[in-house]
Amino acid sequence: MKTYTYAALFEPKQQSDGYVVSFADVPEAITEGDTLGEARSMAADALGIALLTYLQLDRALPTAQATGIPITPDAEVAAKIAVIETFRASGISQSELARRLGKNEKEVRRLLDADHRSKISSLNEALSVMGQRLVIGLAAAE
Repeated sequence: MKTYTYAALFEPKQQSDGYVVSFADVPEAITEGDTLGEARSMAADALGIALLTYLQLDRALPTAQATGIPITPDAEVAAKIAVIETFRASGISQSELARRLGKNEKEVRRLLDADHRSKISSLNEALSVMGQRLVIGLAAAE
């Protein structure tokens, strides 16, 4: 099973209250928050944006190797990343994906657009017709 979880490093700010959050495996994802909770939320957003940017630039996603506090992008963002990655690996065309989904190509372009929000049900359907299954887990908040 593939996840989009990366280890984050939370460091206290030097000049004020709060935390700076960075990811050794995804150096483009750096953010901060005034509280630990806010820093975690901001970290999930920053990670999602960075991973989507990798895909927009046709770069492979980094391998998660670092240790730290595990952070995953929000479910919709992780599902979008999964659809884009799966589509690229599938070797099918946008026209073929549209045919399999019974949708027009404009809708498929939006599904594959990192900047366009998509419903998780649509992303799940796209993954399904490409032979993948979306799995959502539950973990205790730290």
